[in-house]
Amino acid sequence: MEKERPLCMSCADLDHLMFLPSGNTALTRRARKHSTLDAVVVRFSRTRGRYERQGVLVEEAALEQAEEQCLADEDARERRRVRDVQRRENEDVELRTRTAREITRLFPGCPAVRSEAIAHHTATRGSGRVGRSAAGRALDDNAITAAVVASVRHEDTAYDRLLMSGVPRAEARDRVRPDIDRVLDGWRGV
Repeated sequence: MEKERPLCMSCADLDHLMFLPSGNTALTRRARKHSTLDAVVVRFSRTRGRYERQGVLVEEAALEQAEEQCLADEDARERRRVRDVQRRENEDVELRTRTAREITRLFPGCPAVRSEAIAHHTATRGSGRVGRSAAGRALDDNAITAAVVASVRHEDTAYDRLLMSGVPRAEARDRVRPDIDRVLDGWRGV
Protein backbone atom coordinates (compact mmCIF):
# COMPACT_ATOMS: atom_id res chain seq x y z
CA MET A 1 0.00 0.00 0.00
CA GLU A 2 1.20 3.46 -0.81
CA LYS A 3 -0.91 6.58 -0.31
CA GLU A 4 -3.93 4.39 0.50
CA ARG A 5 -3.62 2.56 -2.84
CA PRO A 6 -2.40 -0.98 -3.44
CA LEU A 7 0.66 -1.34 -5.65
CA CYS A 8 1.74 -4.32 -7.68
CA MET A 9 5.06 -5.94 -6.77
CA SER A 10 6.88 -4.31 -9.70
CA CYS A 11 5.53 -0.84 -8.93
CA ALA A 12 6.64 -1.21 -5.30
CA ASP A 13 10.13 -2.40 -6.37
CA LEU A 14 9.64 -5.68 -4.54
CA ASP A 15 9.29 -8.02 -7.54
CA HIS A 16 12.82 -9.37 -7.06
CA LEU A 17 11.94 -10.79 -3.62
CA MET A 18 10.78 -14.35 -2.90
CA PHE A 19 7.66 -15.10 -0.88
CA LEU A 20 8.27 -17.23 2.21
CA PRO A 21 4.95 -18.31 3.77
CA SER A 22 4.45 -18.33 7.54
CA GLY A 23 5.02 -21.57 9.38
CA ASN A 24 8.75 -22.14 9.73
CA THR A 25 10.05 -19.78 12.38
CA ALA A 26 13.72 -20.73 12.10
CA LEU A 27 13.75 -20.36 8.32
CA THR A 28 11.90 -17.02 8.45
CA ARG A 29 14.16 -15.61 11.16
CA ARG A 30 17.31 -16.62 9.32
CA ALA A 31 16.09 -15.47 5.91
CA ARG A 32 15.19 -12.03 7.27
CA LYS A 33 18.57 -11.83 9.01
CA HIS A 34 20.47 -12.43 5.75
CA SER A 35 18.23 -10.34 3.51
CA THR A 36 19.11 -6.67 3.11
CA LEU A 37 15.48 -5.99 2.19
CA ASP A 38 12.44 -7.78 3.54
CA ALA A 39 8.75 -7.09 3.82
CA VAL A 40 5.98 -8.63 5.87
CA VAL A 41 3.01 -9.82 3.82
CA VAL A 42 -0.38 -9.39 5.52
CA ARG A 43 -3.99 -9.90 4.53
CA PHE A 44 -6.95 -8.18 6.12
CA SER A 45 -9.36 -10.60 7.78
CA ARG A 46 -12.87 -9.19 7.67
CA THR A 47 -14.13 -11.71 10.21
CA ARG A 48 -11.47 -10.81 12.77
CA GLY A 49 -11.23 -7.14 11.78
CA ARG A 50 -7.44 -7.11 11.64
CA TYR A 51 -4.46 -7.77 9.42
CA GLU A 52 -3.03 -11.28 9.65
CA ARG A 53 0.52 -12.20 8.73
CA GLN A 54 0.81 -14.44 5.68
CA GLY A 55 4.59 -14.59 5.36
CA VAL A 56 7.54 -12.45 4.31
CA LEU A 57 9.29 -11.36 1.15
CA VAL A 58 13.06 -11.88 1.21
CA GLU A 59 15.93 -11.92 -1.24
CA GLU A 60 16.48 -15.24 -2.99
CA ALA A 61 20.13 -15.55 -1.88
CA ALA A 62 19.11 -14.94 1.74
CA LEU A 63 16.44 -17.63 1.50
CA GLU A 64 18.93 -20.13 0.07
CA GLN A 65 21.45 -19.33 2.82
CA ALA A 66 18.75 -19.71 5.48
CA GLU A 67 17.64 -23.06 4.02
CA GLU A 68 21.23 -24.34 4.13
CA GLN A 69 21.56 -23.31 7.77
CA CYS A 70 18.27 -24.96 8.66
CA LEU A 71 19.32 -28.19 6.96
CA ALA A 72 22.64 -28.12 8.79
CA ASP A 73 21.10 -27.99 12.26
CA GLU A 74 17.82 -29.79 11.57
CA ASP A 75 18.73 -32.72 13.84
CA ALA A 76 19.56 -30.46 16.78
CA ARG A 77 16.33 -28.48 16.33
CA GLU A 78 14.32 -31.73 16.14
CA ARG A 79 15.92 -33.02 19.35
CA ARG A 80 15.09 -29.70 21.04
CA ARG A 81 11.48 -29.94 19.82
CA VAL A 82 11.17 -33.45 21.25
CA ARG A 83 12.65 -32.31 24.58
CA ASP A 84 10.29 -29.31 24.63
CA VAL A 85 7.27 -31.53 23.98
CA GLN A 86 8.31 -33.83 26.83
CA ARG A 87 8.95 -30.88 29.14
CA ARG A 88 5.52 -29.40 28.38
CA GLU A 89 3.84 -32.79 28.96
CA ASN A 90 5.59 -33.08 32.33
CA GLU A 91 4.53 -29.54 33.23
CA ASP A 92 0.94 -30.35 32.25
CA VAL A 93 0.89 -33.51 34.41
CA GLU A 94 2.33 -31.55 37.34
CA LEU A 95 -0.26 -28.77 36.89
CA ARG A 96 -3.12 -31.28 36.75
CA THR A 97 -1.83 -33.02 39.89
CA ARG A 98 -1.44 -29.76 41.81
CA THR A 99 -4.86 -28.55 40.62
CA ALA A 100 -6.55 -31.79 41.72
CA ARG A 101 -4.87 -31.49 45.14
CA GLU A 102 -6.07 -27.90 45.43
CA ILE A 103 -9.63 -28.89 44.47
CA THR A 104 -9.54 -31.55 47.18
CA ARG A 105 -8.24 -29.00 49.70
CA LEU A 106 -11.03 -26.51 48.89
CA PHE A 107 -13.72 -29.17 48.44
CA PRO A 108 -12.79 -32.15 50.65
CA GLY A 109 -16.05 -33.95 49.83
CA CYS A 110 -15.39 -33.90 46.09
CA PRO A 111 -14.73 -37.46 44.90
CA ALA A 112 -11.10 -38.01 43.85
CA VAL A 113 -12.12 -39.17 40.37
CA ARG A 114 -14.13 -36.00 39.90
CA SER A 115 -11.38 -33.65 41.15
CA GLU A 116 -8.93 -35.31 38.74
CA ALA A 117 -11.42 -34.98 35.87
CA ILE A 118 -11.99 -31.30 36.66
CA ALA A 119 -8.24 -30.69 36.90
CA HIS A 120 -7.61 -32.46 33.60
CA HIS A 121 -10.38 -30.55 31.83
CA THR A 122 -9.48 -27.09 33.14
CA ALA A 123 -5.72 -27.46 32.75
CA THR A 124 -5.71 -28.58 29.11
CA ARG A 125 -3.03 -26.61 27.27
CA GLY A 126 -4.41 -24.22 24.68
CA SER A 127 -7.99 -24.59 25.91
CA GLY A 128 -8.36 -21.04 27.14
CA ARG A 129 -9.98 -22.38 30.30
CA VAL A 130 -9.44 -20.85 33.72
CA GLY A 131 -6.89 -23.52 34.68
CA ARG A 132 -4.54 -22.27 31.95
CA SER A 133 -4.82 -18.64 33.04
CA ALA A 134 -2.10 -17.12 35.20
CA ALA A 135 -4.43 -17.34 38.21
CA GLY A 136 -5.21 -20.99 37.44
CA ARG A 137 -1.55 -21.93 37.10
CA ALA A 138 -0.88 -20.11 40.39
CA LEU A 139 -3.68 -22.18 41.95
CA ASP A 140 -5.63 -19.11 42.99
CA ASP A 141 -8.65 -20.12 45.11
CA ASN A 142 -11.04 -18.11 42.92
CA ALA A 143 -9.75 -19.71 39.72
CA ILE A 144 -9.98 -23.22 41.17
CA THR A 145 -13.48 -22.51 42.46
CA ALA A 146 -14.51 -21.18 39.03
CA ALA A 147 -13.32 -24.42 37.42
CA VAL A 148 -15.27 -26.52 39.95
CA VAL A 149 -18.40 -24.38 39.51
CA ALA A 150 -18.19 -24.78 35.73
CA SER A 151 -17.90 -28.54 36.09
CA VAL A 152 -20.83 -28.76 38.50
CA ARG A 153 -22.90 -26.50 36.24
CA HIS A 154 -22.43 -28.82 33.26
CA GLU A 155 -22.31 -32.20 35.02
CA ASP A 156 -24.74 -31.91 37.92
CA THR A 157 -27.47 -29.52 36.77
CA ALA A 158 -29.93 -29.07 33.92
CA TYR A 159 -27.88 -26.14 32.57
CA ASP A 160 -27.01 -27.69 29.20
CA ARG A 161 -30.61 -28.84 28.62
CA LEU A 162 -31.84 -25.33 29.45
CA LEU A 163 -29.44 -23.82 26.91
CA MET A 164 -30.47 -26.32 24.25
CA SER A 165 -34.13 -25.53 24.85
CA GLY A 166 -33.47 -21.86 24.10
CA VAL A 167 -33.21 -20.40 27.60
CA PRO A 168 -30.80 -17.42 27.55
CA ARG A 169 -27.41 -18.12 29.15
CA ALA A 170 -27.81 -15.63 32.04
CA GLU A 171 -31.26 -16.97 32.90
CA ALA A 172 -30.09 -20.58 32.71
CA ARG A 173 -27.22 -19.76 35.08
CA ASP A 174 -29.60 -18.11 37.51
CA ARG A 175 -31.91 -21.14 37.44
CA VAL A 176 -29.18 -23.67 38.21
CA ARG A 177 -27.34 -21.57 40.83
CA PRO A 178 -29.20 -23.18 43.80
CA ASP A 179 -28.27 -26.66 42.51
CA ILE A 180 -24.63 -25.62 42.14
CA ASP A 181 -24.57 -24.17 45.66
CA ARG A 182 -26.09 -27.37 47.05
CA VAL A 183 -23.40 -29.55 45.44
CA LEU A 184 -20.57 -27.22 46.47
CA ASP A 185 -21.85 -27.02 50.08
CA GLY A 186 -21.90 -30.82 50.17
CA TRP A 187 -18.34 -31.01 48.85
CA ARG A 188 -17.19 -28.36 51.33
CA GLY A 189 -18.74 -30.35 54.16
CA VAL A 190 -21.03 -27.48 55.14
